[in-house]
Amino acid sequence: MSDANISLEKGDFLMKADVVIRNCIIVTMNMTADIIKQGVIAIKDGLITYVGRSSEAPILEADIYIDGSRKIAMPGLINCHTHAAMSLFRGVAEDKEITSWLRETIWPLESKLRPEDVYYGSLLSCVEMIKSGTTCFSDMYFHEDMVAKAIEETGMRCVLSPGIIDSIGGLFGEVLLTGALKIARKYGGGTNNRIYVMLGPHAVYSCSPKLLRRIGEKASELNIGIHIHLAESEGESASIRETYGRSEVELLSELGLLRPNLLAAHCIHLSDTDIMLMAKHDVKAVYNPVSNMKLSSGIPRIKDLLDAGVTVGLGTDGPASNNILDMFDTMKIAALLQKARYGDPRVLPARKVVEMATRDGARALGLSGLIGSIEVGKRADIILIDINKPHLTPLHDIYAALVYSARGSDVSTVIIDGKIVMDERRILSVDENEVVERAEKTAYDLLSRKDPIRDLVWKA
Repeated sequence: MSDANISLEKGDFLMKADVVIRNCIIVTMNMTADIIKQGVIAIKDGLITYVGRSSEAPILEADIYIDGSRKIAMPGLINCHTHAAMSLFRGVAEDKEITSWLRETIWPLESKLRPEDVYYGSLLSCVEMIKSGTTCFSDMYFHEDMVAKAIEETGMRCVLSPGIIDSIGGLFGEVLLTGALKIARKYGGGTNNRIYVMLGPHAVYSCSPKLLRRIGEKASELNIGIHIHLAESEGESASIRETYGRSEVELLSELGLLRPNLLAAHCIHLSDTDIMLMAKHDVKAVYNPVSNMKLSSGIPRIKDLLDAGVTVGLGTDGPASNNILDMFDTMKIAALLQKARYGDPRVLPARKVVEMATRDGARALGLSGLIGSIEVGKRADIILIDINKPHLTPLHDIYAALVYSARGSDVSTVIIDGKIVMDERRILSVDENEVVERAEKTAYDLLSRKDPIRDLVWKA
């Protein structure tokens, strides 16, 4: 970053800004997918106020100038499904299939969680996401007020989804729903334009139909969305069909939960009828390729979902089943896995994958009017990627470079809501070393912590 003096000639048009990025390649991700070389971006009061070529720009007077030479400016990446605090569990439940992964390791550990654990785990994940170019994420977990605290401190943007589950008893589900509604009423309006809320029933198999119906009614009352795991496990999907005589999607339809603001993570074990129902009700899907492969959950039919008109965003899932939160890694694997799934290299081309990580992700979260592209009037969530790297040379196809070659570590600068939160790889909002140290201490303490009610609750 640098400061500069501007001399104004007679007849020139002067535009004042807080931040100006100059001489960059702009990957706008607008509806026509414009790419602007030798571009300029101006930011004022958190909004993008100018996007265009340097040769056509007005005189820009700013507090901060960023040199974008040999850098790509693009919308911040959007992680549509994760569990940020699960960074504390990274590496503790390896090489297990999903049912034993959940019931033998993850759920028992979660039964020992304290609010401060969620705070430090989320803080660690926020730092990791910022350093790899993610500016907004959709989180589903417990103690979401602690996730909100981490968001406020790091400067990120997030959709909170307080987790709700009643598979261990109806009263437990009601308690969690009450807590979720409290969070929704506190943050549902979009605190400082950066924190939003959905309700987060864990899954069809872990929430009773009665609870799911109540969640749908409460979400409608508050005019907020619902974030759920859907058709992730083949075994659980088969069990639902055996119990209720219909698929998970069909059951949600019967309960009135299929709606445009339903965010459905995974969507692996779907029938053609399920896909048609999701498209009919404009349900949004989230593709989590790395987690799906690691847990051997299956490969979703993303081409079929897209062909049906379903909006699909991308997600990392939690750090316990990925084990990183790098959306560049997710983009690459997302593309390659679908090509292998369909036996066709033309499936899910690079440009579409970048759309899924930006513009489509914003639409999936109900934030397309605010973020997801670099356009005048949108909030300034922008990342700069240093292309002066061997693995990004030569730059024949920008979208291919972003999907197949770029890494999270290539991100040099991150701007969220108009504020610079990372400058040349240095986090400005929090002390990165302190966050790492506190999170590591918290993780080791959690794993060694005794839990006298484990057998009573999680093995019931």
